[in-house]
Amino acid sequence: MSATLEKKSRIAANDILSKSIVFLKAQVSAFVGGMTDYAIMVFFTEVFHVHYTISIVIGGIIGAVVNFSLNSKWTFHSKNIPYRNSMHKQLMRFVLVVLNSIFLKSSGTYLITSFLSIDYKISRITVDLIVSIGFNYTLQHYWVFKKV
Repeated sequence: MSATLEKKSRIAANDILSKSIVFLKAQVSAFVGGMTDYAIMVFFTEVFHVHYTISIVIGGIIGAVVNFSLNSKWTFHSKNIPYRNSMHKQLMRFVLVVLNSIFLKSSGTYLITSFLSIDYKISRITVDLIVSIGFNYTLQHYWVFKKV
């Protein structure tokens, strides 16, 4: 009986470790995509004087391409367990997540910047953290890149 309990404990520990690794990989992917997004936002706003809400959209699109590529090939990829959906369906779902994410980031940044008089660069980082973990990760892991 103790051998069975020990085996179940090992399986549970491996499952927790596996999920933790996926979560950390997702955060690295989000960070790389987010830094691309953020740098483009600042560049367009500061150099071309584009309003920061528009720059968020431009950066969000380019950052999303980086993030999708990393997520599909590295973060959620597994040689043993295939994705439930085709690449086309993943992309369509990802686009829906990204569009809503950009809306949340843009409107959240605008609201915080406008009502609390905080610099848009700081507001954006705050909103990004909330949206990335609470919205993006959850939907990408359990809906976009869902396994069989």
